Amino acid sequence: MKHNEALLKAEKFQQKMETIAQNDYWRPQYHIAAPANWINDPNGFCFYKGEYHLFYQYHPYSSQWGPMHWGHVASKDLVNWELRPIALAPTDEYDKDGCFSGSAIEKDGNLYLLYTGHVDLDNSNGGNDRIETQCLAVSHDGLCFDKVENNPVIKSLPENLNIKTEHFRDPKVWKHGDWYYTVVGVQTKEESGQVVVYKSQDLINWEFLNIMATSSVKENLGFMWECPNFAEVNGHEALILSPQGVKPEGNKFLNVHQSGYFLGKMDYQTGIFHRDSKFDLLDYGFDFYAPQIMQDEKNNRCLMIAWLDMWESNMPEQENHWAGMMSIPRVLEVKNNMIYSKPAEELSKLHKSKVHYEQVIEEATSFEGVNGDCYQLDVDFDLKNAQGFVLKLRVSATEETVISYDKDTKIFKLNRDKSGRGVNGEREVAIEPIGEKINLQIFSDRSSLEIFINDGQRVLSSRIYPSKEAKGIVFIPNGSMNTNIDFYQI
Repeated sequence: MKHNEALLKAEKFQQKMETIAQNDYWRPQYHIAAPANWINDPNGFCFYKGEYHLFYQYHPYSSQWGPMHWGHVASKDLVNWELRPIALAPTDEYDKDGCFSGSAIEKDGNLYLLYTGHVDLDNSNGGNDRIETQCLAVSHDGLCFDKVENNPVIKSLPENLNIKTEHFRDPKVWKHGDWYYTVVGVQTKEESGQVVVYKSQDLINWEFLNIMATSSVKENLGFMWECPNFAEVNGHEALILSPQGVKPEGNKFLNVHQSGYFLGKMDYQTGIFHRDSKFDLLDYGFDFYAPQIMQDEKNNRCLMIAWLDMWESNMPEQENHWAGMMSIPRVLEVKNNMIYSKPAEELSKLHKSKVHYEQVIEEATSFEGVNGDCYQLDVDFDLKNAQGFVLKLRVSATEETVISYDKDTKIFKLNRDKSGRGVNGEREVAIEPIGEKINLQIFSDRSSLEIFINDGQRVLSSRIYPSKEAKGIVFIPNGSMNTNIDFYQI
């Protein structure tokens, strides 16, 4: 089938399922989600012709993962996203089983998508189970994309690198000086993660530069590094990764896969990224994977969006013909030798109304006008005369999502054992108060929570599936505690 025909077929089926999916209560009201059916990794996050563009891994024919297409949305303000035509479909010999993850860049007024072409193989008699190559598509208007004739533009890895050739995916492209660079995730033959880097002057002809970063089997850094990103964050450089198979360490790394970063320095002559920090998570919650960054030159900042879900997790919305959503856009900053991530300031455009309280509480308290399912809650907890607090969100007679902090242990917890249908468990992170205060900025949507602690020093994100009645918010101090609350309906 020709590419244009495959795109049109997918569009028609998407429209057929859209009405059913849109009627589901759990559909997000201000997060990015496909009109219907399955989505995962964000792709191609960029700014082009006056708009922010975000693509995503998309299976338009089912709410289950399947042959990957690229869905597409665009926004002038990072808040109001408009649906655009499906950008890529798996139609050619080099990508017939999936247009896997990748990125986007502008060149000479055109928008280029660099992605992984995926082909499944029959390995019943041994050998590789797939072929993965790097492919290119181009658009003159940001709407319609044509695959280039030279595909795949990166056909294979050099020999003798000790790399499993079948795991070679998720290119992230950027420009430095007169050269374009792309980092691609790979796996060693000993099954540890690596990333390799290529360079090009025209996006068509690519030259292998080096193994950019690697892990040893002695490090707990997983068996495959997916979705690598090279990021420039307020004067610092970072390598962002989604390692598969990191083993739990106490109450850390409990998700099936992780997303985090190294700070360091890129040597463009050798192609080596020199790590100068330990691997740290970008989000300590249940649901956060495959983050993609873009350098927002317009506002001199580094932006990030991630898949607000996790592999092998229960997704009750699938029976309603949709699955998956994106995080809110976040701004990355390096402070105290670590990455902070904060909600993009543009999200304040979502505010419909504001309620403010500043009050000392000594028992479980609910405030008039502070409740709902779609909101932003900013609160300072003053722990000078208190041992800690419990904050219950999305509360009904039988449901609640519980976050808590203890001043002695310095542990912040998120518990979703009673968060509604299909989910449970607890995540935690250690964090120090600032001036005896803990500040929270919480974004609630119909089936998600994103919790930013102390100006984004730590973040915990989670999908939850409560009923329509679960709209209560209860503040419970352990001691006498001053609270400063700003609540915004969204």
